[in-house]
Amino acid sequence: MGLTIAQKIIKSHLVSGNMTVSSDIGLHIDQTLTQDATGTMAYLEFEAMGIDRVKTEKSVAYIDHNTLQTGFENADDHRFIQTTAQKHGIWFSRPGNGICHQVHLERFGVPGKTLIGSDSHTPTGGGIGMLAIGAGGLDVAVAMGGGAYHINMPKMLRVNLTGKLPAWVSAKDIILKVLQVLTVKGGVGKIVEYAGEGVSTLTVPERATITNMGAELGATTSIFPSDEVTREFLAAQGRDADWKPLASDPDAVYDEEITIDLSSLEPMAACPHSPDNVRTVRELAGMKIDQVCIGSCTNSSYLDMMRVASILKGKTVANNVSLAIAPGSKQVYNMLAKNGALGDIIGAGARVLECACGPCIGMGQSPNSAGISLRTFNRNFEGRSGTKDGQIYLVSPETAAASALAGVMTDPRTLGAENAIALPKTFLINDNMVIAPASPEEAKNVEVLRGPNIKPFPSTTALAPSIEAKALLKVGDNITTDHIMPAGAKILPYRSNIPRLSDFCFTVCDPDFPERARKYKKGIIVGGHNYGQGSSREHAALVPLYLGIKAVLVKSFARIHCANLVNAGIVPLVFQNQNDYDQIDQMDELSLPNIRAELESGLPVTVKNETKGFAFHADSPLTDRQRKMILAGGLLNYTKAKHHSV
Repeated sequence: MGLTIAQKIIKSHLVSGNMTVSSDIGLHIDQTLTQDATGTMAYLEFEAMGIDRVKTEKSVAYIDHNTLQTGFENADDHRFIQTTAQKHGIWFSRPGNGICHQVHLERFGVPGKTLIGSDSHTPTGGGIGMLAIGAGGLDVAVAMGGGAYHINMPKMLRVNLTGKLPAWVSAKDIILKVLQVLTVKGGVGKIVEYAGEGVSTLTVPERATITNMGAELGATTSIFPSDEVTREFLAAQGRDADWKPLASDPDAVYDEEITIDLSSLEPMAACPHSPDNVRTVRELAGMKIDQVCIGSCTNSSYLDMMRVASILKGKTVANNVSLAIAPGSKQVYNMLAKNGALGDIIGAGARVLECACGPCIGMGQSPNSAGISLRTFNRNFEGRSGTKDGQIYLVSPETAAASALAGVMTDPRTLGAENAIALPKTFLINDNMVIAPASPEEAKNVEVLRGPNIKPFPSTTALAPSIEAKALLKVGDNITTDHIMPAGAKILPYRSNIPRLSDFCFTVCDPDFPERARKYKKGIIVGGHNYGQGSSREHAALVPLYLGIKAVLVKSFARIHCANLVNAGIVPLVFQNQNDYDQIDQMDELSLPNIRAELESGLPVTVKNETKGFAFHADSPLTDRQRKMILAGGLLNYTKAKHHSV
């Protein structure tokens, strides 16, 4: 039986386990990336392991999230990350060099290699045939130290692309269609592989847009073949030597398959407040808008920016619209400046932002009260924009630009003939904003600089024989990491300060939660389906840990967040009978009288609702390795114990 592309890469990097679906496997990791909102904590965790130098082929630290410097906090974090990178063998991408996924695709990604990153959109690298996976910072720290990255062996889902995109329809419309078909839960436990005749019609930036938003499917990752299109892209980046062909075997077997006819697609939009709430732009046409934001790691490539510039050239943004545009990298920005396209963008009245994530994570450009904002981003969760009642629609760059000019939601097909935009044969290559690490000898003299906002990793303890605690919070389905630990310009500067960050935990759902958690000092969270979807931010586990959360009991988990809970030493539990969820009220007294013994034995966990006087069972979705981690009190304790036992 033949193998899929993902299975081939997994097989060549397998260090433990076997490739049976759902079984625990350990992978050797070739590359890692971090960004500054998660990087400080990841490097504190790396330091805690006591390893002098990273053991990967290449690890890169990017500054692209917390670039709005309204106080010392973000600048201190950047200085800490830069000096840590120098000391420990990590490449450092300076502020202004660009968004991690865009830059990594351009300058560092290699087909057939494994990459994990402390950002959920790391699967962008699948656009050039990498096995690129988003993970918690602690998992990235372990990989930098030479440890394996563990996941459950995913199922394989093939998306067969037929036909060719019509004029004014783009890669964003493809992934929005896939989200409409599969939903935000449709990729959980799966790797999405794109195949079929339509693949060869898509450029690498278009493929990367699709793999980027595979995160919104809940997928482990998404991947395209590495073919002649990939080779041409890498050659244009001066990286011919990094190319290798990768394709699935003709007799590869997939667990699931869907077909998308590209020629039948039309411009799409994800409506508030979920990426899978998808309708056609045609249905929404004429809706008055207030803001348009173009950029993010999803749609900020040279190709995207040139298409936008061609639409805006010689025109003016509508009076009722604020248009903000952020190129994805210094390379893109510089090329736009040199070929005149930047002048066309500025001339139309766009507000040009720095090469960073910016509005996508609520770092500036929040819309007006109840404002309708069209964004080329990947997420439109409630409140993520920084405006609690903001109405965020996810659209393609073409739809965004056309709508900015008209002042209402506009189908770009109304613009007439489409201007053909081709990728350049040679990109402008200037890596002067990437700092190489110090040599091992020089690194001995590098001082790691820490600011007062940088606090230690929260301590954990081994799992107690029993847990008795109140259900301090009960929430519903599709709770995101933005609900648990919000982003935004006011909060992100405290990502390296867990005590201060705890003031904001779950405040989107319940403003009183932090105060209640501090009062009772320990608790249990109760939730619905797909709990923890969205970002890879481990802060959504570390902050509840700091506030005394001992277990999270839900109907189902999103993959990365469940792993982060285990890493933090918080017990993840899933209702055996989902009707039991309805029998628990917030502030009920719950007990898990035999939690340690039951987990050690692999038995269902007994849960007693002492307030209501009934008992039920929950399963813990743990591998044998994760069970040992929970018993030890989390990944750091487990890793230290293994190291000392050798």
